[in-house]
Amino acid sequence: PSSVPTGHSPQDTAHKTLLLVDSSKSSNDTEVFSSTAANDPPPTDLPCGGPVRVQTIEEQGNNVHKETHYLLVDDTVMEPLKKVPVPEDVVHYRLFLVQPDTQASEETLLRLLEELLAELAPVIAKYIWQQQPFNLSYRPEKGGVPAHLGGSTEFGDNVEDEWFIVYLLKHLTRTFTQLAASVHDNDGQFLLIEAAEYLPKWLDPDSSENRVFLYQGELHILPNSTRSGEVGWPRDSVPELQEALAVLQKHGDHCLATQRIRSVIDHRLRGYPDKIQANLHHAHCYVPAAIAAVLSQRPDLIAPAVSAFYLRDPIDLQACRTFRSFPADTRVLTSVTFTRCLYAQLMQQSFVPDRRSGFTLPPRSHPQYKAHELGMKLAHGFEILCSKSGQATVEGQEAPINADPRWKGFLDSLERNGYFKGELKGSVHYKELMASAENFFKQSVTSMHSSSVHGPGEEVLQVLQSASYNLEELKAQEVHLPPEDSDDWLNITPQELEKLLEERGGRGLACRTGASEREEQEEEAGYSLVAVTQGMKNFINAMSSHEGAEFPRSCLSEPFSFDPDVMTSAVDRLLGGKDEELDSDDLEDEDDDDDEEEDEAEVSQEQAGAEALGSLRRYMDEMDQELQSTNIGKSFTHNGKQGSDRADAASSSEPAEPAEEELKPLDVDLNLVTNLLESLASQAGLAGPASNLLQSLGINLPPNADQP
Repeated sequence: PSSVPTGHSPQDTAHKTLLLVDSSKSSNDTEVFSSTAANDPPPTDLPCGGPVRVQTIEEQGNNVHKETHYLLVDDTVMEPLKKVPVPEDVVHYRLFLVQPDTQASEETLLRLLEELLAELAPVIAKYIWQQQPFNLSYRPEKGGVPAHLGGSTEFGDNVEDEWFIVYLLKHLTRTFTQLAASVHDNDGQFLLIEAAEYLPKWLDPDSSENRVFLYQGELHILPNSTRSGEVGWPRDSVPELQEALAVLQKHGDHCLATQRIRSVIDHRLRGYPDKIQANLHHAHCYVPAAIAAVLSQRPDLIAPAVSAFYLRDPIDLQACRTFRSFPADTRVLTSVTFTRCLYAQLMQQSFVPDRRSGFTLPPRSHPQYKAHELGMKLAHGFEILCSKSGQATVEGQEAPINADPRWKGFLDSLERNGYFKGELKGSVHYKELMASAENFFKQSVTSMHSSSVHGPGEEVLQVLQSASYNLEELKAQEVHLPPEDSDDWLNITPQELEKLLEERGGRGLACRTGASEREEQEEEAGYSLVAVTQGMKNFINAMSSHEGAEFPRSCLSEPFSFDPDVMTSAVDRLLGGKDEELDSDDLEDEDDDDDEEEDEAEVSQEQAGAEALGSLRRYMDEMDQELQSTNIGKSFTHNGKQGSDRADAASSSEPAEPAEEELKPLDVDLNLVTNLLESLASQAGLAGPASNLLQSLGINLPPNADQP
């Protein structure tokens, strides 16, 4: 390090420069990065394997301080810098040609893109997205990934947007059979997560890469090959994307996911596309007239307005003191269309407006209180949006959509698909459909290629410029508004919550398909406590590993099977009831497969194991004798029949020294059921370990009617 002080002033501002120089060639240094800002990101394209000179220059007035270091940069050093953080609540999707060739040029994919969007336009033209819309764009070949159409959508708090995109991808792959789609989010393969209970054992996040596709409208999983010649790849290998698509096209039947997995995904997508309307909520709101005019032309702008209010901060509320764009004295009653997620976000927010804003609320007993409250919150959201956009963008004029060369091809595809439903050009309904198509084109096509993407606040201001409205006409329409929807869906009963949790858990679908009549009969006949003991035994006998215990997949829907001989043999081996079955494996966790050990060593190990196990049994017997007279021993229920038989046998024998009191055998099933019922009763109807365990096993006991 070297320092060259030439003067210093306390008022001087420090100035730092970071130079990273490639010194792999000693004769000629190449500067690869230079930064004068403290928050500049580090470089990620430094040469690996060669020396790099790091030079730091700090200037403060006339004082200059330099530091120089040399280091070797390899892959391990640069790897943390190259990792891009995965954003949350974002779904990524890609559409590939299952037969990619050299003729699949950018022009071909862009022409296919127009057909895809025209196919989806009738479904999503009026869809209200929580954060970002569904979009597709051309992605060139890169890093072994062939050229394809891809996109990403931030769905925020509304997970229904993510599953709606899955429905769209299934629809596209069913209509365009030459396409295969892959989709994932920050959690990974969320389609597999949804069907986690029915996945094969070999499939996990590490082995699922480039194996999961939507093809011909169904979920396909490239299989695991254990022998040469089988279709698929070994579990520990990741197939190349090009090879995976070729196998998917050639062996689609072998790659089709099982019926159970596909049923879970279909159940999650049940109701689309009609479900779109079911997820909407119409409510009356007192909003400024300008907002009513904006929403009449762009209903989708309700989403960014609600988000702006929902995520507000004190700085945002400073613009809501005066309301320059949406004054409160122009409020009118209008019908506003929300998604259920947006409506819930707005309703659950407690907010008191600033007195200077001009927004006042009537008493809570007023019949229109909810309409005033919703309108006040919406007005704050729109005002926050416009305050963030600034005034620079409203001066410029956006280029007409007709100037885009892709618009004509998109419009022709819409007409071929019957989007306009035979409406005459110039009619009111035709204009509404055309406006929705233009908005959809701007969101899904233009925004992906335009360098000047407008924010939602700028779009609101642009709509305000082009919209014309009459305050008196809007007030006259108040008496003709359609009725608003009931919001009873915001409140659910405990029974509805239980049903919802069961459906989301994936267990309800498989365990209850075709079993409703059987369940009714079981409820009428009463609840058998034998099912509780059998369920616990089934759980104890199930497979477990270091990853935890697994619940039986059958959820007790299959007949219970129990082999008493196997159970007796296992108990005898555990307790040492048969000397000939004792070996060292009963005491040790490792297997000794060395057949060449000497016989003497084997005999000594067996004897040592038998002695240790016998000592353990004696120790347990002594503990039982000691605990028999305590409260712990008295807390268990004993089998009186077997105990009386033992007593009779003891009395018939010859009198001898006073023997220790005989231990009565425990009734294991009765103790198990008694303790479980006591645990359930102590939960007082709330969630607890006993109820969670029984419900996971598929056993639903009725509430305790004996207690108030």
